[in-house]
Amino acid sequence: MFQNITPITRNIIIINVVVFGIMLLLNNDAIFMKFAAFYPFSPYFKSWQIVTHMFMHGGYMHILFNMFTLYSFGPVLERTLGDKKYIILYFVSGLGAFFLYNLWNFVEVQQIQSALEGFGFNTNAYLSGASASFKGSASAIVAQQGLLQEFQSILTTPMVGASGAIFGVIAAFATLYPNAEIGIMFIPIPVKVKYVLPVIVIGSIVLGVTGKVGGGGIAHLAHVGGALIGFLLAKYWKKDQYRIN
Repeated sequence: MFQNITPITRNIIIINVVVFGIMLLLNNDAIFMKFAAFYPFSPYFKSWQIVTHMFMHGGYMHILFNMFTLYSFGPVLERTLGDKKYIILYFVSGLGAFFLYNLWNFVEVQQIQSALEGFGFNTNAYLSGASASFKGSASAIVAQQGLLQEFQSILTTPMVGASGAIFGVIAAFATLYPNAEIGIMFIPIPVKVKYVLPVIVIGSIVLGVTGKVGGGGIAHLAHVGGALIGFLLAKYWKKDQYRIN
């Protein structure tokens, strides 16, 4: 059955699985950190991570969910859009996920730095390698330590996975085939995809904004970024030619 998948979707799945297997065999955190995507102002950030993070995953369930979802929706879009547009959709959605995720990170970093500097903490000196120097009362020091921990978490926690690109594929599918019905776990009847996508996107926004961007190890706003790009691209292309079911 795998041989019958459209070629680009098949190749993307193969690359993801091969990279995941290599990372498991190497079991090397230093190599992992070179290709996972860090916040652009982190000392760990490298330009190539913008692309390489899309082929890395944090665990078996992570890659299984992403590749199964791509297997389910990708071939239809590949046939509908053609090779060029499908590749654009996939990778630009992944880039959109990266940029929205880190735009929110940037907003959080600015807020944290402003709060720390309000206590008299020199963030520029700290980023240059100086030791953390806290000022004020005991409660003020505790608050600064908490803020600094959040700050360090943003700088040192990488983003991995094809989820942003996958959400772009789902959003494009929902835009081009809004009345297509899909089965969902724990729901006994098929549901039209045009009803499913808004629920997923709204849920991701709420979780991303209220539970820290990567709450629970999931970059929720990256999903939103990918879905937004997928929707916009499909909406634009839809005007030209495609038959809608």
